Amino acid sequence: MANYIPQSGHFPLEEQIKTLGDDELLDFWEETQFLEKMLGEDFDTNDAPTMEYERIILQELQFRSCKRGLSL
Repeated sequence: MANYIPQSGHFPLEEQIKTLGDDELLDFWEETQFLEKMLGEDFDTNDAPTMEYERIILQELQFRSCKRGLSL
């Protein structure tokens, strides 16, 4: 299970995500989706904090996919 380091000013989420393995990254994405469903109507879907997590996670997955493609 992934851990979020709360001192985000010292270690941004983007950098924390880079340290996760593929399985941990997918677990983190799954957890954000679960939280988004639990919070449901508490947030407007376009402004939900999980949307930012999803964007960052997908960006990292795309980067890793491209990196793997180059190393083949």
